[in-house]
Amino acid sequence: MLVQECKKELTERILPFWNKLRDDENGGFYGFMNNSLEVDKKADKGVILTSRILWFYSSCYRTLGEDYMLDNARHAYEFLKKCVDHENGGVYWMMTYDGKPADTMKHTYNQAFAIYALSAYFLASKDRTALDLAFELFDTVEEKCTDDIAYLEAMSIDWKLVPNDALSENGLMADKTMNTVLHLIEAYTVLLEACDNSRSAQVEERLLFLLDIAKTKIFNSEKNCLRVFFDRELNQIGDIHSYGHDIEATWLIDRACEVIGDRRLMADWRFINLRISDNIYNIAFENGAVNNERENDKIDKKRVWWVQAESVVGFINAFQQGGDTKFLDAAKEVFNWIETKQTDKRENSEWWGEVTFDGEPMQTVDMVNPWKCPYHNGRMCIEVINRNVKI
Repeated sequence: MLVQECKKELTERILPFWNKLRDDENGGFYGFMNNSLEVDKKADKGVILTSRILWFYSSCYRTLGEDYMLDNARHAYEFLKKCVDHENGGVYWMMTYDGKPADTMKHTYNQAFAIYALSAYFLASKDRTALDLAFELFDTVEEKCTDDIAYLEAMSIDWKLVPNDALSENGLMADKTMNTVLHLIEAYTVLLEACDNSRSAQVEERLLFLLDIAKTKIFNSEKNCLRVFFDRELNQIGDIHSYGHDIEATWLIDRACEVIGDRRLMADWRFINLRISDNIYNIAFENGAVNNERENDKIDKKRVWWVQAESVVGFINAFQQGGDTKFLDAAKEVFNWIETKQTDKRENSEWWGEVTFDGEPMQTVDMVNPWKCPYHNGRMCIEVINRNVKI
């Protein structure tokens, strides 16, 4: 049963690995481990990493209910509070190991993950100060990070636009990205779950605005995929198809529609997301796993840890939304790939960040860094457990 296998993966590999990275001397969790499993205790700590760890332990507690999980969430929360710029608003990009600003850039993507994590922590702990901070960041994003079209992204400490290096790739410099829109949707969905009636209408309005951007500007209805990079007016730049983001977006957007509770919206997006899921199944699911991306006519077939994790959830969601059992078979096949190829079998390790098409570890991504975290693979396990699909 996949539910039992995911619970075992979560409790016997992922959680023990991250538990040992708790930094009781300086707060938070250590920010770097190389592929030789050596921890740099004085490495900078990414704020995205801290937020994702806070979300992870909060969500583990809500699913499994063990006290140490809430304690680790609280420990991450205390460090995240140090990441807040109380003078200018928002959270920084990077902190020193002992909790001082190391990179003061403000990025909307980063604010989104802090909102996501704080909302989840409130749902786990009922600590109202966490929800208050989530709304403080929400208000900052809505004040500082919007223009007449959508959401701005990379900014200085005092909210002046800077080049968007952090989320631009493939030789492009994007003003706006699908990635930031997707994770604002994710963050506002959980904030809407957490908030009381006095703020719910405002959060729902902005979530609907984001979903409209996703539908009218990001979704390519001719190719059944999501556009990735944009200029400031939301014109597409580059020809890139990110398979992992597509399959991740399907279930995150379906979840957003469920939380809003609008049946027509749910039906509209179910139709779109099943088209996207079917497209990924047909063009990217190969040799037991999901390829990484296409740029122009070149397909990158390496297997990235987060893409496989999101594919398991996305394929299960596609089955639940549409009933086609091919998606269940695909989810099981990708999970088997993860267990046999993506996980590192060394004692006290976790998942390889990248492996080749044939399953050989590439060792190009560190075991822990500002982006490599327990958010994707931990969330896969939590989603499978909570969805309780019998496969």
